[in-house]
Amino acid sequence: MTPPPTPSAETASPASAAAGALLDELVRRGVADIVLSPGSRSQALALTAAALARTGAVSLHVRIDERVAGFTALGLAVESGRPVAIICTSGTAVANLHPAVLEAHHSGVGIIVLSADRPAELRGIGANQTTQQPGIFGDLVRADWDVPAPTGAPGELDDARELAVLAVRASLDGPVHVNLAYREPLSGPISIDTGLALGEPPVSDAVAATVLDLHPDDATVVIAGHGAGPRAEQLAVDLGAPLIAEVSSGARFGRHAVVAYRDVLRGPHGEAVGRAIVLGHPTLSREVPQLLERGDVDVIVVRTPGVEDYNPGRRARVVDDVRVLGTPDPAVVRRWVGGWVSMSRAVLESDAPDDPAPDLSLAVSSDRGVRAAFAQAELAVLRAPIDRRMLARALWASTWPHDRLVLAASRLIRVADAIVPGKAIRVHANRGLAGIDGTISTATGIALAAARDGSTGTTRVLAGDLAVLHDAGALLVPLPEGIRLHVIVGNDGGGTIFDALEVAQTADPDDFATVMRTPHRADFASLAAAGGWAYRRATTRAELDDALTAPESLLLVEVPLEP
Repeated sequence: MTPPPTPSAETASPASAAAGALLDELVRRGVADIVLSPGSRSQALALTAAALARTGAVSLHVRIDERVAGFTALGLAVESGRPVAIICTSGTAVANLHPAVLEAHHSGVGIIVLSADRPAELRGIGANQTTQQPGIFGDLVRADWDVPAPTGAPGELDDARELAVLAVRASLDGPVHVNLAYREPLSGPISIDTGLALGEPPVSDAVAATVLDLHPDDATVVIAGHGAGPRAEQLAVDLGAPLIAEVSSGARFGRHAVVAYRDVLRGPHGEAVGRAIVLGHPTLSREVPQLLERGDVDVIVVRTPGVEDYNPGRRARVVDDVRVLGTPDPAVVRRWVGGWVSMSRAVLESDAPDDPAPDLSLAVSSDRGVRAAFAQAELAVLRAPIDRRMLARALWASTWPHDRLVLAASRLIRVADAIVPGKAIRVHANRGLAGIDGTISTATGIALAAARDGSTGTTRVLAGDLAVLHDAGALLVPLPEGIRLHVIVGNDGGGTIFDALEVAQTADPDDFATVMRTPHRADFASLAAAGGWAYRRATTRAELDDALTAPESLLLVEVPLEP
């Protein structure tokens, strides 16, 4: 094999020079955040990132392990709307980013993986921490470059800058992988532009190719899955249609929203549907895909750029956009939309708690006995034990537009989706693959980006116990002052989400408990203390209300729940 070139006299470390040009250009092109985990082979990238952060050109977030780093980057990208760079070293470090890359692929989130690697002469000979990194993410990434080790040759720095431009452009549709080989010396003196300014967020130049014209009718529903956004609510209004908006859709508000949509879809209103317009990625019910698989329903899916088309019946018309012609007949809207909303309200009222909140008018009664009865009823409400529905309702009621709410892939997100009313708040969930991975890390990224953009609100996470334990490493990361992050853990001692599956009726009960529920004995108070978080335990409504308005910046709230 030809020996590696000798670095030129002008460049003490070609690795540092190339890393500097690459990161400098990424910032110029709008990358505001860099997340990294430590490593030797990636030191040129890491030290350059640290130097850039010192100048204020970029925010740097250091994480011990790559799995936490990957989901932190995902949250930063989701909240900021900018691509986020992730730096890691070679070997298993790259593989630990795979879960976050998977989620980014299926949700179209722009993260740019910068993985350091051995040069060509050290590959394929059993060298330490060396594996097949090029192509490691397969088809999950929008672009994948394997960049030879820099030598200090003329033009290399220009090539590095051009690579940064291409990477940012490709990341507009999802994750990107840039594999960077480096030779020793792995770092040297770093020279950066102290006047470097952050570029504008990248904007896609894609133009909608297929726009479908639609007229309002009396048999259309609009379905807003995860990430659909407020456009879905406006479309429902323009079409005079009921709105089925999942809790993380960003469209769960307005007069057309149908909360108890599962029940309504199973009844005569659902049978009357003749056309369904789908935006985002529905994942929280069986009733929605069953509707879309019906042969008598005209299914139109509005494509989400960079994301696999949602088409459960493999028969939908997939378009880039829709345009509504004309206005709906008010009488039709009252009958069609009103019927859905009324049925939803009736379902929710029939399923309301047996002991509703006391009548506030009784508190000012002139009758001392009536006032005493009111006080007793109010006390009973405050002392009531917490169940999942109470937890979901209370958390939803405590969240406002300046806050952020992150819902884990736990049983609780389905409970919330079934009962919480319309409200225009920022809700996020990793629903690309609906995996349990990285929920707290994702929320951390969201909280960091929101705080930098001036938000004074609280980022709250609602998660089951297994989801929190799955991402426990995220609790051990020091966070800067000003970050308000509250993790609310519904602890039922294991994965009771599987109780609703058919397997629970057929499996041996002991085997089911062992391999499906996976019970644990985790001490969440000790876990919170290990990371320097405040801890509260809420067993009644009064304790829960106190916890949801707590002043602590970093808080873990444990809510024991019945299995």
